[in-house]
Amino acid sequence: LSGCDSGFGQATARHLDIMGFRVFASVLDLQSPGAQELRQSCSQRLTLLQMDLTKTEDIQRVLQHIQAHTNSTGLWGLVNNAGFNDTIADAELSPLGKFRTCMEVNFFGSLELTKGLLPLLRSAGGRIVTVSSPAGDMPFPCLAAYGASKAALSLVMDTFRSELQPWGIKVSLILPGYYKTGTTCDPAFWNLQKQQLLASLPQELLQAYGEDYVEEINQQFIQFMKVAVEDLSAVVNSITDGLLAANPAVRYYPGQGLGIMYFIHRYLPYFVRDLFLKGFFINPKLPRALRREHHNDVKK
Repeated sequence: LSGCDSGFGQATARHLDIMGFRVFASVLDLQSPGAQELRQSCSQRLTLLQMDLTKTEDIQRVLQHIQAHTNSTGLWGLVNNAGFNDTIADAELSPLGKFRTCMEVNFFGSLELTKGLLPLLRSAGGRIVTVSSPAGDMPFPCLAAYGASKAALSLVMDTFRSELQPWGIKVSLILPGYYKTGTTCDPAFWNLQKQQLLASLPQELLQAYGEDYVEEINQQFIQFMKVAVEDLSAVVNSITDGLLAANPAVRYYPGQGLGIMYFIHRYLPYFVRDLFLKGFFINPKLPRALRREHHNDVKK
């Protein structure tokens, strides 16, 4: 189970431990508050492992540990939960490096871990449950770097689902709504990210969009995250069902408002979906270069 420092990973690790499972929980930092909490609240069965999904040597070390401790039994389930995003901005304003980091963690890291554990999962005819995002299915404003990585993740897991059927491995995707997890709801974190983004932007882009444009996006996102759900149980229950149900769903949608969102996405014209996503999530103001007062200034 990856990404157990906080959020879904931490809550799921605790839940599976209470159910009596032997859990291997990976954390970015063994000394993090979340890791300490798991140490205190869980049984001796739970093993905490340090792993940064961008580092092959970390992944290999975790694979070796799990192989050594499950060789006789095989591995019943893998939960790819670790995820990363630190950019809320238009695709044009998001540095290329941010796209790469999201791909490294959310796609390549999870892919490497999954491929490494497949021999153990095949011998047990086990399960793969992966936490993706509706942002991987739809073009949420200002989430291109994160969304693109989750789109890649969803697609590769769907491919595994069809390819691994002959081995008896069942593969499920979890597409949660908006929950309070990790740094997602910390305004100080997002304000710092905004400052770093503004400092890194080329002058031409800053002129075209305007600093107030980036400020406004950031404020809207912080407001949006205030209504995020604190109770993570719907997601934990979906992950658990993916691991244990005789016939798990291919996709789980825990969270409010996803039914209407996917209905609009599938059946209504694109412009309706785009309007809905802006109304629901972030609706940026006009970039500076397109505003009437800017044109008047230029004419003067």
